[in-house]
Amino acid sequence: MTLKTALICGISGQDGAYLAQHLLARGYAVCGTSRDAQVSSFRNLVRLGIKEQVKLESMSLTDFRSVLQVITKVEPDEIYNLAGQSSVGLSFQLPVETLESIAIGTLNLLEAIRFTGAKIAFYSAGSSECFGDTGDLAAKETTPFRPLSPYATAKATAFWTVANYRQAYGLFACSGILFNHDSPLRPARFVTQKIVSAVSRIASGSVEQLHLGNLSIQRDWGWAPDYVDAMHRMLLQPEPDDYVIATGASYSLKAFVEQAFASIGIDWRDRVVTDASLLRPTDIAISSADPSKASDRLGWQARYTMPDIVRMMVSAWQQNSA
Repeated sequence: MTLKTALICGISGQDGAYLAQHLLARGYAVCGTSRDAQVSSFRNLVRLGIKEQVKLESMSLTDFRSVLQVITKVEPDEIYNLAGQSSVGLSFQLPVETLESIAIGTLNLLEAIRFTGAKIAFYSAGSSECFGDTGDLAAKETTPFRPLSPYATAKATAFWTVANYRQAYGLFACSGILFNHDSPLRPARFVTQKIVSAVSRIASGSVEQLHLGNLSIQRDWGWAPDYVDAMHRMLLQPEPDDYVIATGASYSLKAFVEQAFASIGIDWRDRVVTDASLLRPTDIAISSADPSKASDRLGWQARYTMPDIVRMMVSAWQQNSA
């Protein structure tokens, strides 16, 4: 017997695929969207072996009519908005697309829920990038936003739009302020996957050098399958609220690189080149989190931290390449 129906916007991405897997395992009927479902490969769903269990629909989040049509057709109990331009670095090159895909997309979903009057629990994918550089302060839900990129600005706009619709119209709408989270499904353009893939090729005999930007930045890296569990828990609460989702442990990018190269027994200093062309116009020096609210109210805690994640990503890459 089907428990509920979930609509996942952005199901083809890392988080969307893992969330679909998570919800299917709990008896949900899952529908996912992409701009053109007829031509999308949905390779992450294929990789997880769940593509045939998911209903797929075409939807443009920046087109209100398209959003309204899909919601009316699917009649979901829960909507997870994980769509939109997802790269901080790319947002400096595509600021308009980034703002529209994230902020306007979120607004259209909320307005469609309000317009239909349906009882739908809504999750919006927020980002730790909204906090900007907090220095030694571990960011929590009450920490002010000081975005340092077009991506962060767009996510901050979406966050406050969710808060406004929750307060003004009584919608069950939540934002998960997620810190960095990775997995073998992470796209190649992300620095973590760039490092892991290069390390794996080097382990197989490649003589390449790995070009990276600022190695001193610090991030809180978590495991993506852990984080989709937190998303789901937010929508099961009696009242909607916003939550910081993180491990609570931050590491430098240099430490990530060291861990990755150590896993194959090679000194990273022989293979890594600092490349000034990879530096961003503005960047966050230290990103650290206080996820205690999620622990107290959701009963959620991260199972893995950075060293575990590096090991699992390298292992998965090597198995996939074998």
